Amino acid sequence: MTKYKFLAPILLLSMTLSTFTLASQKELSITKPLLPIKVAGYDFKRLEELFDGRVKIKGCDATFQKVGIGDMNTDAFSGPQTYDVTEIGLHPFMLAYANDNFRDYTLLPIFPLRLFRHKSIFISTDSGIKVPKDLIGKTIATPGYSSTSLTWIRGILQDEYGITPQDVKWITSVKDSSADLAGKISKNEKIIPKGITITSGSKGKDESDLLVSGEAEALFHAAEPKAYIEGNPKVTRLFPDYRKAEHAYYKKTGIFPIMHAVAIRTSLLKKHPWLARAVFDAYSESKQLAYNYMTKQGWLNDMLPWYAQELTETRALMGKNFDSYGLEDNHKALETLFRYSHEQGLSNRELTVDDLFDPLGHKLSEIK
Repeated sequence: MTKYKFLAPILLLSMTLSTFTLASQKELSITKPLLPIKVAGYDFKRLEELFDGRVKIKGCDATFQKVGIGDMNTDAFSGPQTYDVTEIGLHPFMLAYANDNFRDYTLLPIFPLRLFRHKSIFISTDSGIKVPKDLIGKTIATPGYSSTSLTWIRGILQDEYGITPQDVKWITSVKDSSADLAGKISKNEKIIPKGITITSGSKGKDESDLLVSGEAEALFHAAEPKAYIEGNPKVTRLFPDYRKAEHAYYKKTGIFPIMHAVAIRTSLLKKHPWLARAVFDAYSESKQLAYNYMTKQGWLNDMLPWYAQELTETRALMGKNFDSYGLEDNHKALETLFRYSHEQGLSNRELTVDDLFDPLGHKLSEIK
């Protein structure tokens, strides 16, 4: 038997490895159950892979529902709070946070929608308005005075063209021609500050009707109004070459205006603080896949003939990650909107990034 003694250590090692392997397999088989969460938002191209399941929120069993922004705002601020993670209007959230002490949801520095807003100023061709200064003394229609888009437009007009909200008259429509896309206007998009002259439009007319009928001479609206889409010759843009105006604005300010953010139910986040990083990473990964698509296939699959040139020029002006998440690259845009809200008498105090985003949000950033 002595000649087989050398086999003993080998047998012992084999038994140890087998035991370790079985233990590892057993450990791997005992996985934590996925956290079920409901997510609301728009299925933008940058979120497509997240909504269709190709990108997962780590540790979660997520179900997604496409909802209009007005309805998402109402659900979170004054409704049944159906969703654990929800896209949210940035300025309505700011107003709920500052004015109503709203803390039921916690904001994350994920910005699913950003848009320049020179394109969102429409005028009647009968109004005599040719340049921004011509807006002074005119009546401007809107379906939601304190929406994010309107707050940006008023701030840009004041900063860049010297036109204050008090320099014009305001009229609100009872209907919104884009309601099928945006949902109903939420309460935090209807706040009217002191010192503003504002009336209600005729019953049954949407904001587009007010412009066509002459009740308003201009229209500020996040979406293209119905009359403009239909090609009504009475409606045009204040900035016909809005691309040029928006390029110049970005070159001067470095601001890509933020419209929407993402929020998580605060009670859920306290139980599962890892969820902030998991949600952030999933949204970022989905956006990166959209970038990859734009670079490799977008020019081929899209109907626009100069798609590739537009992408190249956008990146040359704004950088490769022009739609960035996280706070590092977005302080100026956020702080500008905070200032606009307070200056316009909407927020009862000027918020800061530290106010609106808790320490978890400050730790979230994208890999560069």
